Amino acid sequence: MTRSLLLLSAPLLLAACVTINIYFPAAEAEKAADRIIDEVLQVKKPATPATPAPATQP
Repeated sequence: MTRSLLLLSAPLLLAACVTINIYFPAAEAEKAADRIIDEVLQVKKPATPATPAPATQP
């Protein structure tokens, strides 16, 4: 019984030791994060302020 339990659990233990590493280019990941934040917060770029009309002297 103990031996069969060991034989059944050995493949599970081996599979649990596998690690998958995925690397993303930092600049592209940062740009994507900025786009997502802008979409979520719906941030609008500030409009250029209108220049006031020059005051006329009487």
